[in-house]
Amino acid sequence: MERSAKVPENELVRVDMLNASYDGYHGVIVNLKEDMDENVFTALLQASISQWRQQGKKGVWLKLSIELVNLVKPAVKLLAVQEKYGAFKGTGVWKLPTGTVEEGEDISVAAMREVKEEAGIDTEFLEVLAFRQCHKSFYSKSDLMFVCMLKPKSFIIQKQDSEIEAAQWMPVEDYANQLFMKEHKSFNYIAKICLAKKDNKYDGFSALPIATATSDNKSYIYSKY
Repeated sequence: MERSAKVPENELVRVDMLNASYDGYHGVIVNLKEDMDENVFTALLQASISQWRQQGKKGVWLKLSIELVNLVKPAVKLLAVQEKYGAFKGTGVWKLPTGTVEEGEDISVAAMREVKEEAGIDTEFLEVLAFRQCHKSFYSKSDLMFVCMLKPKSFIIQKQDSEIEAAQWMPVEDYANQLFMKEHKSFNYIAKICLAKKDNKYDGFSALPIATATSDNKSYIYSKY
């Protein structure tokens, strides 16, 4: 059901699903014809995607007229947090969730775990978008940082109060346009990757599980192949 009633941003409401039809390729087609409030559309879209995912649907096609282009904005967002401690404390900078990989933990598992811990969001690993190497970092050791793309399986944020000051779904453009991102080269580069990925102009590295020639232990090759 499509609704056009105005809803305050912080008000909790019971939402229905968007009207949709199904194609023959496990996809969903949403043809929007009536205007609605952005907050209502966001809630409807999130509830609908959760239901369609449970039904095994693989993709969603949004069809809308140029008059409804304002509804596209809330459809493409990333998860951003403000940290309560450390170098970012009190800066107001919105950043991607970060953390450390535990000994014996896969990169993909670590990324999903950290997002779950910091924001309460369940995710599925998709790609490594980039990685950075630096030396004399933690305990004077070399450090590798991996930027991962995850697909959310839930959307209601439950932030980790002990470490996270605030968390939100943030338009990719707003994230990239922060002054901090523009003034710091490495963060600016990552922000540009996020923008390119949003526009389908960038491909990351997918994880291929394999067994090595000398061991049956599980390992991964990350590649575009």
